[in-house]
Amino acid sequence: MDRRTVLAGTGAAVVASKVPLGPESLTSPSPLDKPGELALWYDAPGTEWESQALPIGNGILGASILGGVGTDEILINEKTLWTGGPGSAGYDFGNWRTPRPGAVARVQQAIDERVRVSPEEVAAELGQARNAYGSYQALGTLTLTTAAGAATAGSYRRELDLERAVARVQYATDGVRHTREYFVSHPDRVVVVRLGGGSVSFTAAFGVPEGRMATTTAADGRITVAGALDDNALRYEVQLRIVTTDGQRTDNADGSVTVSGASAATIVLAAGTDYADRYPDYRGTDPHGKVTAIVDRAALRAYPQLLETHVRDHGSLFGRVRLDLGRALPQVPTDVALAQYQPGDALEGLFFQYGRYLLIASSRTGTPLPANLQGIWNPYPSAPWSADYHVNINLQMNYWPAGPANLFETVAPLVEFIDALRRPGRVTAREMFGASGWVVHNETNPFGFTGVHDWPTAFWFPEAAAWLAWHLYDHYRFTLDESFLRERAFPVMREITRFWLDELHVDPRDSTLVVSPSYSPEHGDFSAGASMSQQIVRDLLTSTLEAANLLGDRQLGGEVRAALRRLDPGTRVGSWGQLQEWKGDWDDPADDHRHVSHLFGLHPGRQITPAGTPGLAAAAQTSLRARGDGGTGWSKAWKINFWARLLDGDHAHLMLSEQLRTSTLRNLWDTHPPFQIDGNFGATAGITEMLLQSHTGSVDVLPALPSAWPQGRVTGLRARGDLTVGITWSGGQARTIAITAGHPGAVTVRSTLFAAPHEVNGLRHPAHTDGSCTFTARAGGRYEISA
Repeated sequence: MDRRTVLAGTGAAVVASKVPLGPESLTSPSPLDKPGELALWYDAPGTEWESQALPIGNGILGASILGGVGTDEILINEKTLWTGGPGSAGYDFGNWRTPRPGAVARVQQAIDERVRVSPEEVAAELGQARNAYGSYQALGTLTLTTAAGAATAGSYRRELDLERAVARVQYATDGVRHTREYFVSHPDRVVVVRLGGGSVSFTAAFGVPEGRMATTTAADGRITVAGALDDNALRYEVQLRIVTTDGQRTDNADGSVTVSGASAATIVLAAGTDYADRYPDYRGTDPHGKVTAIVDRAALRAYPQLLETHVRDHGSLFGRVRLDLGRALPQVPTDVALAQYQPGDALEGLFFQYGRYLLIASSRTGTPLPANLQGIWNPYPSAPWSADYHVNINLQMNYWPAGPANLFETVAPLVEFIDALRRPGRVTAREMFGASGWVVHNETNPFGFTGVHDWPTAFWFPEAAAWLAWHLYDHYRFTLDESFLRERAFPVMREITRFWLDELHVDPRDSTLVVSPSYSPEHGDFSAGASMSQQIVRDLLTSTLEAANLLGDRQLGGEVRAALRRLDPGTRVGSWGQLQEWKGDWDDPADDHRHVSHLFGLHPGRQITPAGTPGLAAAAQTSLRARGDGGTGWSKAWKINFWARLLDGDHAHLMLSEQLRTSTLRNLWDTHPPFQIDGNFGATAGITEMLLQSHTGSVDVLPALPSAWPQGRVTGLRARGDLTVGITWSGGQARTIAITAGHPGAVTVRSTLFAAPHEVNGLRHPAHTDGSCTFTARAGGRYEISA
């Protein structure tokens, strides 16, 4: 059996082939050793988690691959392992611990009288210290120890294949090639590490973070780690089974397992907690039975079956979209490619697909909780910002790519999470505001935290629920799934709308309906009718009215229509041509704050468009230029989307370039700093906006194509109206457009292609002077348009 047969037959993870390797094979990798077309790869082990770990995941279990030689430490996360919440001393869901009758009304009166009130004064009246909020936790570390020495290892390669969602490490010592392969299977619910192909010897151990109590045992090749968090008594369990085909396997007294002289071995790891997203206790059943069943079922399957099932499942989502920007990735390690990056490089296409990969890995149907501030990966007992759910943009940004980048299945955990916030949010709405409906403020956790804390510039944001509702309605706009709208989206939207119909305040200066108190994240004073607040509520009411008309809710539709007539729209042009951030003309042209929240109506909203509201679009551009091109990683990502919506592809591309050059780590994770994953998702969404837009109701092809991408091809993007779109272009112009319709109806496509005679499914059409073409599609119909 030659070396290639050994590697192909095992798929390998600590593979020790006995076949000697000549000098050429040590320096020239076989086809199996080469990175895939879409891969991150490195020529040295990682030594630092934040910038060098390669992430894999299945929506609930995550693993971080550093690829050490003699000792390989694989950090494992389970998304529901959180401190805080019920069971933790003093947890109160963020609601006021003692009643404060009239507190909101007092702040509203102060704003009515003085117009502007400091954040500190409002926080003193409405905020409180946060108790037992908690933080996302690391589950523990799977350590594989071998006899190989790092000093003697050569031909090292560590890679993450995005198309297969498989990580691999390869190196050679003493003429022997070692390979490790890792993946996290969504269908089988396990982390898998493969060892095989020769005389394999290693010790596997699983350790929990220092200071956490756990019981660890080893029996019959199974390691079991069980415990409960000190903070809230949340129970957790990890089980891993080591399956060998031969050799010797020894269970050690310390809970580790040693394998010696095996030709093949597979490690399967499952984990769980007793968390359940159910108010008010957030507890389910002990995880032992479920974890045991999952790991035993996976252990019965042969490694090739586990791998094939995983790759097929991942590929069914990831493979839907292909993007070719006309340049090939350089054959250098990814960290070198990032250091050498120049605008227009193929690294931009890899970055786009990496965002899609990360969303698949951190959010899948059938898994609890949406992707958090770090997706699913975290090594810390106290993560930055708790790795929580900031809902003044960050959680929302995580899901911007889901629709246009054709990953609808990733939305399910977000939908369930929003739905689960309703019960605690009703309590907060009633106790804080005396209002019906439900509300959530600036940030939340897995335990229904819908109230407030006391950080003056980041504690008050009752519009958050309305922004979350945007995702539900936009999901409907993409899919046209009326049952989803009727059964899932509209009940949530209706309740949030009820809250705002109760809570909108009459501005004594002009009798318009405004949000008060209102605050523009995360600077300035409290006031009435800040632009972002008004735009979000207007978006909610507009979408609710559309849904009510479609579903026949005439009573709610009438109330919403009346409120919209009186609602301040939150879109004013100020004294220096800017879009005002507040209802008053207070903007400072020297303000370069990272938040540009008052452009919500431009993106992700649909209230400001160059064609429909050119004056407001020009004012938004003035505001963007004043804010500048700096900011944190997520801020730059949002600016990609803003400039794309303004149809300025070159400026959108400049922001993408700035993000890659100054806000991207060596493993291509976005950095705030520190690591914060929303920038990855925001950038992927921004690239889709450069290539395809559909928020106005038409399919706008290449609306913001930058000059750096003169030719290219994309397939599988999605447009609202249940449409799948492919585009080829050259010379900066579309040459072919392919549209597949999921529903029947009229489709309007806009493109420079229509300025000349063109063909639709082989039939010649004359030029369209307005740059658009409208046709009636049938369900399942494919329409090919060419120059």
